[in-house]
Amino acid sequence: MIDFGQYGAMVERVIGHIDGVVPGEVFPGRAEVRAAKLHSDNMRGISRLKDEDGTYVADAIVLNGGYEDDEDGWTWIKYTGASPDKDKAKDGKRLLRSQSWEYPDNAALKLSFDRGHHIRIMRGPKGDRRYSLPKGYRYDGLYKITAVRTAISKSPAPDGSPIEICQFDLERLSDPEQELTFAERRVAEVLVQQEERLDEEVGVERGGQGDDDSYGEEKLPTTRATRVQRIVRDAAAARRVKELYDHECQICGVRLVGPDSKPYSEGAHIRPLGKPHLGPDVERNILCLCPNCHVRLDMGAIVIENDWSIVVRAGIVGENVRAKLKRDANHKVHEEYVRYHRDRWQGAGGPSQS
Repeated sequence: MIDFGQYGAMVERVIGHIDGVVPGEVFPGRAEVRAAKLHSDNMRGISRLKDEDGTYVADAIVLNGGYEDDEDGWTWIKYTGASPDKDKAKDGKRLLRSQSWEYPDNAALKLSFDRGHHIRIMRGPKGDRRYSLPKGYRYDGLYKITAVRTAISKSPAPDGSPIEICQFDLERLSDPEQELTFAERRVAEVLVQQEERLDEEVGVERGGQGDDDSYGEEKLPTTRATRVQRIVRDAAAARRVKELYDHECQICGVRLVGPDSKPYSEGAHIRPLGKPHLGPDVERNILCLCPNCHVRLDMGAIVIENDWSIVVRAGIVGENVRAKLKRDANHKVHEEYVRYHRDRWQGAGGPSQS
């Protein structure tokens, strides 16, 4: 466990990546987020710091409920700027009067857009239920601001007049652009060297074909960076889910233990990552499964109903499954991902007909 008192003294809050903090890392509260240099404040949504010329820019945002005009799509965010407390309704979701681009937090976030600065995103327990943890704050990586505009809020002012808001569009950087820690970079360097040696050996065996453009397609930097990053970083969200169930399969109840007494399980994404599914790498989209049930889920041999009952769509010999998915009170699987998985296989005559 990180000692945030010492950790905070070791690093400086900067624009962009904070060395030693990786996407998926969880913090108990805002004080710990601030101590890790991820954000400047214990309350505000927008974090500010001075740029090289002494002017204030924004470096981070905490998503934790926010305004009614906010939208969170995981890889993209539509974010409403800030207002003083006197301009907010009691529910905190609506505004009583229009926002100003002169307000310091909005001016700083707009200047970050103008200068192309990346923004760190943290999600709190009151954010979108599809992505938020039941408690605590999770660092979800770097986003870039793609657009800035003055928009009209969904709700009018108390006198019925329209309320103007400062609105920002943000887009998550791709995995290769989410920086590795120092230790991970060292491991990545070794893996890249190993791959390069293997490429050379295969090229020799093929009689020099290793230099052919088509053969070298897989060696594109982006492709390699993505693969290496996934190898060196055991996804924090999946690790937490597996630890929560002590590696017991949520579907069949099997708990695999090796001769070294170490348990083994797999973090299975209900809505798959990447295109075309674009599932998020968050706890609410992950199950702790044994390897067999992981495969069955991925191939549609098992689906989960709205009441969490498990439906076997293809024969399973020699192994029973639970009547309902095992769920821990601290693991809030979101029904949207379960529904997506079920609809994906709806009407398919068998697992092989995807």
